[in-house]
Amino acid sequence: MKKINLPLNEKTIESLQAGEEVLLSGKILTGRDQAHLRFVQALEKDQKLPVIMENQVIYYVGPTPAKPGQPIGSAGPTTSSRMDKFTPKLLEAGLRGMIGKGPRNQQVIDAIKQYKAVYFVCVGGAGAYLSKRIKSLKVIAYDDLGPESVKELMIEDFPVTVAIDSQGNNIFRL
Repeated sequence: MKKINLPLNEKTIESLQAGEEVLLSGKILTGRDQAHLRFVQALEKDQKLPVIMENQVIYYVGPTPAKPGQPIGSAGPTTSSRMDKFTPKLLEAGLRGMIGKGPRNQQVIDAIKQYKAVYFVCVGGAGAYLSKRIKSLKVIAYDDLGPESVKELMIEDFPVTVAIDSQGNNIFRL
């Protein structure tokens, strides 16, 4: 299993192949529909984003509240297709990786190829297990969205599978 320290870079992205299992470590962002909507609205108005998008990885998650002494509650992936209408614009803005579950539409696949990005999936229903791979959490934008606020997570050996690689190879179509 390949281990990757984040942030992503072009060489690492190009080395990844659809179907490959990977352990990610480093800082990632979280964001779901409402955060993505706000990101895209800001970009369309030429406003500065509240986060640095370049070479970033976003995990589609809305975690449950943390238990005492833990940084996060259950943190399983959200269905990625909910973000499809926003994804090409964020890839254009420098986003290089996404983590979620399920297939993506053709526009997202084309944008992944165009902007040399990667889409990872992780196991749905494994939120309690995945939360043990999250070492810290800090809300960094859109606090009013509660569980869907944008957070910065520090992850360690977070298990994912490359679902769509930078060449457009796609495990959902193999």
